[in-house]
Amino acid sequence: MSNVTINIDGQDVTVPRDYNIIQAAEKIGIEIPALCYDKNLSPFGGCRLCLVEIKGYKNLVASCSTKVKEGMEIYTESEKVVKVRKDILDLLLSNHPMDCLTCDKVGECKLQDYAYKYNIKGGSFKGEKKNYAIDSLNPVMERDQNKCILCGKCVRVCKEIQISNVVDFVGRGFNTKVTTAFDEPIDYENCRLCGQCISVCPTGALINKQFKGIRPWEVEKVRTTCPFCGTGCNFDLNIKDGKVVGVTPNPESPVNGTSLCVKGRYHTDFINSPDRLTTPLIKKKGKFVEASWEEAMALVVENLQNAKRNYGPDSIVGLSSARCTNEENFVFQKMMRVAIGTNNVDHCART
Repeated sequence: MSNVTINIDGQDVTVPRDYNIIQAAEKIGIEIPALCYDKNLSPFGGCRLCLVEIKGYKNLVASCSTKVKEGMEIYTESEKVVKVRKDILDLLLSNHPMDCLTCDKVGECKLQDYAYKYNIKGGSFKGEKKNYAIDSLNPVMERDQNKCILCGKCVRVCKEIQISNVVDFVGRGFNTKVTTAFDEPIDYENCRLCGQCISVCPTGALINKQFKGIRPWEVEKVRTTCPFCGTGCNFDLNIKDGKVVGVTPNPESPVNGTSLCVKGRYHTDFINSPDRLTTPLIKKKGKFVEASWEEAMALVVENLQNAKRNYGPDSIVGLSSARCTNEENFVFQKMMRVAIGTNNVDHCART
């Protein structure tokens, strides 16, 4: 595909012809504010916060849905653009709960970030405000539609990435909202609860219940590999006071990007489960008793050696786990083939 050269805020940049203006700006380190844009989703152009001025154009255009053209001269922070952005933020905040001090998304809310950037401290338009009940029926997600800015990200990620079509826009004008069929609460009956919508939501409208009451600055993030299958997805473990409190996707993950399955997103709670085994168990006189790792490993080695000596290496079989990494499973099969001398190796995920 051929390239085009455009000018953004005085800087020339050459990009493929199918780029939109936001993508072109990112290439030279210019961030254009946007609430409804996501590079992995179809263009929406709904929030209008990404409007830019193009020389020769009569009206401002949405940079998320406007393709670049040769010779474009674009201004992302002109006086006209900034005024419109301030008006849009003013309108959004005029119908938004002003509970930032106690909102669980504080510090990670894009609406809050842009209000700070453009010095919008509250809405100046007085009138009726939305007053929806909080949907908290399911065990993993809390949905507050009063904080929804109708960016449509949850609708598109559910439709285009997950192919689930659980939610969509309902109503018109002031009464428009994002909801399920027949306006039912989100639960197991109508949703897989994968949490993709939580990941893309720019405000506190969708919250992972695992993070309720936890402030973002209290958390340390450690990137790791998901243990639940052999796909190799990466995510960030969120750690507070030495304990894993939840998981957030990492957009730099080479395998999965921001996508996570239900297990990967929510089920790290087994780490701190009181039912989890924390020490090896050895059966003595018909009952399992706790043992040290040295004692347990010595017993395993002794039994493997006895079986190999008395019945041959093919009397032993090794079963590995999809919850191990590919590297761990490689080492395991190497041990079976080389140390024990058998090819009797299988895997729980081989289907």
